[in-house]
Amino acid sequence: MKTLLLNSAEVDKNAQIEKIIDALEAAFRAYERGDVEMPPKSYIDLPQYNGDFRSMPAYLDAGEWDAAGLKWVNVHPDNEDQFGMPTVMGTVVYSDPETAFPLAVMDGTELTKKRTGAAAAVATDHLAIPDARSLGLVGAGVQAVTQLEAISTVRPIKEVVVTDVDEVAAAQFVDQFAGEFDVRAGSVAEVAGCDVVSTLTPVTDPIVPRDAVGEHTHINSMGADAAGKHELEDEILMDAKLTIDDYEQCTHSGEINVPWSAGLLSDDDLHGEIGAIVGGSREGRNPDDGITVFDSTGLAIQDIAAARVVFEYADKNGNGYPFDLLGVA
Repeated sequence: MKTLLLNSAEVDKNAQIEKIIDALEAAFRAYERGDVEMPPKSYIDLPQYNGDFRSMPAYLDAGEWDAAGLKWVNVHPDNEDQFGMPTVMGTVVYSDPETAFPLAVMDGTELTKKRTGAAAAVATDHLAIPDARSLGLVGAGVQAVTQLEAISTVRPIKEVVVTDVDEVAAAQFVDQFAGEFDVRAGSVAEVAGCDVVSTLTPVTDPIVPRDAVGEHTHINSMGADAAGKHELEDEILMDAKLTIDDYEQCTHSGEINVPWSAGLLSDDDLHGEIGAIVGGSREGRNPDDGITVFDSTGLAIQDIAAARVVFEYADKNGNGYPFDLLGVA
């Protein structure tokens, strides 16, 4: 038997975003039902290198299919300046749950971009106004591309406003999508007034002000993934219909972690987890809702559900690079 090797270009080629969105919906439903095995994300801190490793294993049973695997990912902020390498790199091992055979080894960095965009799309589909036509992006990096790619599949996005401290990055983003959308660079306040907003930065001091947010804006808060990170002013979170992806992760390292630790937010302020909304036990958006927020820390089941989509499409279409990893006939 051969293991399929998929580099970043192959992952991108085989990651059908609509199918990944569907797979994440199934994964969130499985999570709500309790049909997953997902130990807490474990960290190996490396202060001598100003970095860390993170291990994210998962198994999920979606009913019609099941999947298992592991994502091994790092965050090394000095990489780009010192070594010309990405800050974040990931590898995913995707395995057959029945036999444990490693079906694929694939680039986890590109996969993470796709599944993060797809997670925002799932939340947007359930929490944004039905006719949302404008998308605001705080941050013009690689994640902004997949946010736009995914969210525009669930809402009729026409106008895109992007902001970034790096004006060159914002201009490059505008140039990339100028032929597809009415896209322009703007201020954080202009971005915050859009129908849908995705925040994609690693800041620890909030940069999105409450008074700039639209009356019915839906916000995908995607940047906070460690204790102390915080993109939205506390008043936004306190006023919003607040949905999270995982209670333990979000209270520890999600967008809500700082006001939660300060006692400004509690269980009573949480509408629920996205799995409950997708599964139907909690309501999504209703006509009386104002601001809605999705606090996304990223779950291992998302990576493995997305890896299944990539592997099956690549395997069916003869993509990737088969190799004999284990010497199993």
